Amino acid sequence: MPEPTKKDEPNGQPEESVAPESSGAPPPPEISLEVSPPPDDAKPAATTPSPTPQPEDASSTKKLSVELPNDSVPVPAMGRKDSVWSLGEGQAPDELDKPVDNPPLSTLLIERPLSGAVTVGGDITFVAKVEAKDLLRKPTIKWFKGKWMDLASKTGKHLQLKETFDRLTKVHTFEMHIIKAKDNYAGNYRCEVNYKDKFDSCSFDLEVKEAETGSQNIDIRSAFKRSSEGQEDAGELDFSGLLKHRNQREHKQQDDTPEVDVWEILKNARPDQYEKIAFMYGITDLRGLLKRLKKMPKEEKKLEAFAKKLDPAYQVDKGGKIRLVVDLADPTVELKWYKNGQEIRPSPNQRKYIFEHKGTQRIMVINNCSANDDAAYSVVAGDEKCSTELFVKELPVKIVKGIEPVKTTVNERIELECEVSEEGAQVKWLKNGVEVPTGVRSRYRVKCEGTKHFLVIDDASRDDTGTYSIMASGGTSEAHIQVDLKPLKVYQDLQDMTVLLGQPIKLHCEIYPGNVPGRWYRNGQLIQPSDRLNIIHRNKVHRLEIAASSLHDAGDYTFVPEGYSQSLSAKIHIIDPPRVLLDSLNFPDNTVTVVAGNKLRLEIPISGEPAPRVVWMKGERVILESGHRVHAETYSDHTSLTIEVTEREDTGNYKIVLQNEAGEATASVKIKVVDIPDPPEAPLVPVVGGDWCSMTWEPPKYDGGSPILGYYIERKKKQSSRWMRLNFDLIKETTFEPKKMIEGVPYEVRIFAVNAIGVSKPSEPSKAFTPLAVTSEPTMLVVDDVTDTTVTVKWRPPETIGAAGLDGYLVEYCVEGTNDWVISNKELTEKTRYTITGLSPGCKILVRVKAVNAAGASAPRTLQHAILVKEVVEPPKIRVPRHLKQTYTRKVGETVNLVVPFMGKPRPKVTWLKDGNPIEPSQVSIRNTDCDSIIFIRKAERSHSGKYDMTVQVENHVDTAILDIQIVDLPGPPQCVNIEDVWGGNVALVWTPPKDNGNAPITGYTIQKADKKTMEWFTCIEHYHRNCITITELVVGNEYFFRIFSENMCGLSETATQTKKSALIVKEGLQMKTQEYNDHDFKEAPKFTQPLINTFAVAGYNTTLNCSVRANPRPKVIWMKNKITIIDDPRYRMFSSQGVCTLEIRKPSPYDGGMYTCKAINELGEAQVDCKLEVKGGFTFYELMQRGVPLHLIDKYMTESKVVEQEK
Repeated sequence: MPEPTKKDEPNGQPEESVAPESSGAPPPPEISLEVSPPPDDAKPAATTPSPTPQPEDASSTKKLSVELPNDSVPVPAMGRKDSVWSLGEGQAPDELDKPVDNPPLSTLLIERPLSGAVTVGGDITFVAKVEAKDLLRKPTIKWFKGKWMDLASKTGKHLQLKETFDRLTKVHTFEMHIIKAKDNYAGNYRCEVNYKDKFDSCSFDLEVKEAETGSQNIDIRSAFKRSSEGQEDAGELDFSGLLKHRNQREHKQQDDTPEVDVWEILKNARPDQYEKIAFMYGITDLRGLLKRLKKMPKEEKKLEAFAKKLDPAYQVDKGGKIRLVVDLADPTVELKWYKNGQEIRPSPNQRKYIFEHKGTQRIMVINNCSANDDAAYSVVAGDEKCSTELFVKELPVKIVKGIEPVKTTVNERIELECEVSEEGAQVKWLKNGVEVPTGVRSRYRVKCEGTKHFLVIDDASRDDTGTYSIMASGGTSEAHIQVDLKPLKVYQDLQDMTVLLGQPIKLHCEIYPGNVPGRWYRNGQLIQPSDRLNIIHRNKVHRLEIAASSLHDAGDYTFVPEGYSQSLSAKIHIIDPPRVLLDSLNFPDNTVTVVAGNKLRLEIPISGEPAPRVVWMKGERVILESGHRVHAETYSDHTSLTIEVTEREDTGNYKIVLQNEAGEATASVKIKVVDIPDPPEAPLVPVVGGDWCSMTWEPPKYDGGSPILGYYIERKKKQSSRWMRLNFDLIKETTFEPKKMIEGVPYEVRIFAVNAIGVSKPSEPSKAFTPLAVTSEPTMLVVDDVTDTTVTVKWRPPETIGAAGLDGYLVEYCVEGTNDWVISNKELTEKTRYTITGLSPGCKILVRVKAVNAAGASAPRTLQHAILVKEVVEPPKIRVPRHLKQTYTRKVGETVNLVVPFMGKPRPKVTWLKDGNPIEPSQVSIRNTDCDSIIFIRKAERSHSGKYDMTVQVENHVDTAILDIQIVDLPGPPQCVNIEDVWGGNVALVWTPPKDNGNAPITGYTIQKADKKTMEWFTCIEHYHRNCITITELVVGNEYFFRIFSENMCGLSETATQTKKSALIVKEGLQMKTQEYNDHDFKEAPKFTQPLINTFAVAGYNTTLNCSVRANPRPKVIWMKNKITIIDDPRYRMFSSQGVCTLEIRKPSPYDGGMYTCKAINELGEAQVDCKLEVKGGFTFYELMQRGVPLHLIDKYMTESKVVEQEK
């Protein structure tokens, strides 16, 4: 808001300043000025303020209204209606006497802030209290200054708000602290309290006082200057200069009100500034005002004499020279220079002032400036005058040689000397920061010799001790003076003593003079005589006696003679032999029992003075204080042994050794660590049945210090990881017979030993065993073939094989009439056909077969009749398979494997021919057996096609068969493709069949087309059988190429034949304008379409984390646990398919719980999602120790588990 203008005396032009909006500054004042328009023939003038309201019309007075802030109103005037300084419309006088409606009584505030006063720079606190007995929550409080300024946003260096609550009295206390108050902090403040539908408020005033400094002239320019830079409020406009001394000028409000001549402002302003001026001064009828302004007579502007005036101020160093320059508009005007109102006249013999003329410039030079030249200068040209001020800066007086410290005794003379840079310089002597008095009756004398200054003290005393300094305008120097007493003669000094606890203490000293009293001190504290302490002074001798010493008597003793600086000191040292107080622990036989894995802290009380040195030992090993798991600690009254996690090896005798200068003491403590027993050895399984077994084991080597109570047995399948307990009651014996097992399934068993402490670790699993049973006997045993020396039998597998499976068969035979069974096969045969060799021709034999598995051999299956060993001739017969009776077709590169069975005895002779010629073994492999012939081609070629003749011969009997094999391949492309005709949207194509049909008939053709612009091929028709075609529905304006693939039973040809020319589809009278299209950019930064979800997992069961991400190009997916990248960890498996990202955690444990992050990165950016995994079903402390987890991780896991349980 603009301020009222103030006329400047030299220029006569109005100045206006606009205060910037600042939250820390008070609201700008609002002043009402009424301006009456002058008559047409009169000069406009500003009228005096008047509170009388006027009618609002074109000729009425215009109001400029600015409210003064509350902080400029004195405290007695606050709250009165006549305290508002307004020159516009106000309240009628009869309304002042009306009663004011009082607000309702306070319903919340039990103590309201009271008005107060504070000096500038002081602190003040306002307190408001609210009773909270009937309130369910804390009420809301706001502090305001004036009507609208909320102080909650103004807190900082000078304003602090504080809230406290007393639980006993149920009272909320709200405080507002104002720190280092300023002038503009004065004013009216308000406190408002709200709670639901209840409301209460209170107003109070703050008065800021300052020391009376006399009347001052208010300079509006200095009021608007900015505060010093570098401070906290730098940059804010300070309006306090306008509001100071409000009390002195309040009774002259009408006389001191700044006058605003709006007519003069409008006359000197440009037309484009009229609306701004009207807005600034509240002029509503601007149009009528401008009409009157046009009718006013214009005055001719008087020309100024100065083209360039003097600057407001100049500065020059002492002894230097200064040039004062003015530029005249008319060089013929007479010019005069003045100093402090007296004219400066040039003189020929004086070179102090020199006057120069350069064109229109007039220059006055002042040489050898001194303090007398520091004055106000002015220059008069005609009727005009301009002024300036000259400031002569004196050079500082520097200290060349500083004062030096002095140390002396009483009654001596002290002289301090200092040398400065100038003679006759003014200096000041100070003692401890206070000026030294140098009057006639003063003990201090000051003298000066040239540039040297002296401070003399003739008769020094102890009061003269202190820090003396000399201060000049260019620096200071200081030194310390120490005045001590004269030394004391000591005939016998105090002696240091070492006394046993309870023994008497006697301190003795002898000094001269003997009549000097003194005081005894212990550790700086004055000693007073008592029943046990006696102080004796006899002539030169001073004694201090204590009947029985205690620990509190140890320390530094000092005897201080009165009036002398010297004191006597001695040190008393009280000693006491060390002792170990084991009796207070009540341990039986001094034995401490602890369970392994627990923390043991054994505290042993000790005594001794000085505090004894304690050493803990186990055997020959010393336990150090810096140990990690086992460490010792020593305090003034006890020593402790701490074992963080006890182990079996900690069992034993521990020795405590105490030593000090009074003696030595020892004691022993036995620590017994009990633990769970060691696991037993792996059990043995000597006997296995169909669904049971028998197992035995040995007791554990170490029973944990407690007898074995029994055993637990567990069983599991070998392929499984889940153990099942077989007994719930402890087994005392070391044998057990598990039952109800599944036949054929491998099992393992293990043992747990149990004592009073707990259950041991499991033993190593036994060797895997399988409950098995033998199979049933083979079935359908028959004779398959007989020769002169061999018999071939065949049979069927047993009907019941069982879980043990079938390892093979055992074939036995015996000669008819005997019972000597001979094993024919030394090794088991897996086939159900076997040939017994080495038989004698013409004999008869019996044959039997047994099935054998892991459980043993089954019952035998025996032939009912004896077999005569004699060969029978059988004519050959080829049994051609049905699929080989017609042409056998295969593709090039495939494998040909044909089996042709035949019959005949004895073994027939087999021969093969291809197209009447022998077959080359390098091309075709043939293998013959007793009952079939196999033709094998590893990689078929077209040259393998043809007719294969097979001949089987037994003696004079022959049988033949013919196999037709055809090897086919992909055909070649058509020979030539031509465009025969193009009309409308149609193209006629003609082509010739391919030269190579791939050894198979052509089954069709595939025709494709491509636009010349894109050359992307599209299929028009498939499996087309003719050699000509018409392609229809082509797009007008496009140009096409065509290509054709040939096809047979193997598929399409590898290449296609393309038309050499293209076909342009045109339409008469139509020109196609092709448009250019930009390919769509499908690239995209990673974005997760499905985030990770917080998951609960069960310990030991696999779990997965899933999310989905969309990005192009394909992003790189990174999984992190607790912000650490998961790399090559076998417990984690990561998958990414079609944007779905999966992290599988195998058999998670509580340590796998935490914050998991999936991050996707590509060249366009990155994205990530997080989730929390919590694994339930944790482990016990023992299980974690068993798994080898470090102790600090176990402690962290146990702490987190307790926190989770407490939260639940």
